[in-house]
Amino acid sequence: MGSTSRNLRQGIDRLRTIAPWAAAGLACAVPLTVGASMAIDLVQKRGRKQRTAPRPGTFHSKVEGSQLSIYTDGSTLYDDMLDEIGSATESIQMETFIWKNDEVGQKFIDAFNAAAKRGVNIHIIYDGFANLSIPRSFYEQLSMRIKVLRLPLVARKFWRGPLRHSGFNHSKILVIDNDVAFVGGFNIGSLYARHWRDTHLKAAGPGTWGLRQSIARVWNEFHDSDNQIEWVAPTAWESKLRVSANLPIQLVYPIRSMYLNAFERAQDRIWLTTPYFIPDQQLLNALIDAAARGVDVRIMVPQESNHILGDYLSRGFFEQMQRSDVTVLLYTAAMIHSKIATVDGKWSTVGTANIDRLSLTFNYETNVEVIDPDFAAEMEKAFLSDAEHCEVLGTDWLDRHPLTQIAESALKPMRPFL
Repeated sequence: MGSTSRNLRQGIDRLRTIAPWAAAGLACAVPLTVGASMAIDLVQKRGRKQRTAPRPGTFHSKVEGSQLSIYTDGSTLYDDMLDEIGSATESIQMETFIWKNDEVGQKFIDAFNAAAKRGVNIHIIYDGFANLSIPRSFYEQLSMRIKVLRLPLVARKFWRGPLRHSGFNHSKILVIDNDVAFVGGFNIGSLYARHWRDTHLKAAGPGTWGLRQSIARVWNEFHDSDNQIEWVAPTAWESKLRVSANLPIQLVYPIRSMYLNAFERAQDRIWLTTPYFIPDQQLLNALIDAAARGVDVRIMVPQESNHILGDYLSRGFFEQMQRSDVTVLLYTAAMIHSKIATVDGKWSTVGTANIDRLSLTFNYETNVEVIDPDFAAEMEKAFLSDAEHCEVLGTDWLDRHPLTQIAESALKPMRPFL
């Protein structure tokens, strides 16, 4: 018995030694894989002509005292964002992934500086890894009055807990005066204004509190008590308008559970749009099971995304869906980058998380969950408008070239990293 206990303790000690290194290896594999993917994409894009994205329009609804607007094109969204920044009187919080040093990006620099000059308290978070190609001098234009966090992919405390102290900041949120907030898929840049079909949500009213709190939690985790974003009280308890935010530093990842709960409740229809569909098996099974019980499951993805590796990984799931009752829609008009879903004409979500393991178990992400039939009706209008630019994946997919099938199988080990 003594020998068994000693061996068990030794085994546990070895596991404790190995586990941090295994986690570190996993965390390091993510940026390496993403970096390789970005390099491949740069080569691919040189020969690809950018197309102007369709603009279905802006859709409006009111939920529990909050006026909601659904934006489907970047130009309109950016104009409204800049107007709100221009009218800010007290505070601005922004969190973003990519912030390009182009005409659109410069407009945001100028607007923030003007707001800071008139005394507005401003906090900005942007991702360090995603903006490696942007000169630091671009962000150094920001006024010294503005508090800025360039979120590192790997924080200084990485070795204390690799999964806690790594992760891309993929959230895209803007909050003005604790009264107006934006969240969705749009990064900041001219490319996204004209050539990408994306979706962003604006909330004016009590529904903004959760989005402000989402930014505050990230900021405060990286600052001492003297530099925190102060807590403010919510104006109401929102039962129909909720915010789910992944916070890797606390190992909190609620967005995946949000999706699973919605899919498992579905009785009539699930309409989902995502630029990168690389789900774990439980999420995929939830969609296939829903279709099997008669739910109209439609998954919209780009025919060609901006990540060729992501496309190949996504296509590895097409056969399983084609053999079930799930409908796959291939968006052909442009790059579609929306992260939205609506279920049964009652539940909807708009946010920043893709249906892949990188978003759902590694990134800082933020989604708004809305339980309201009128809002869902507006979401469905946008989805059906996008569906007019789609091709339905046909049964001929099952007869694709054997070499394609071999490539799909060979890429399976990369699924957790994209």
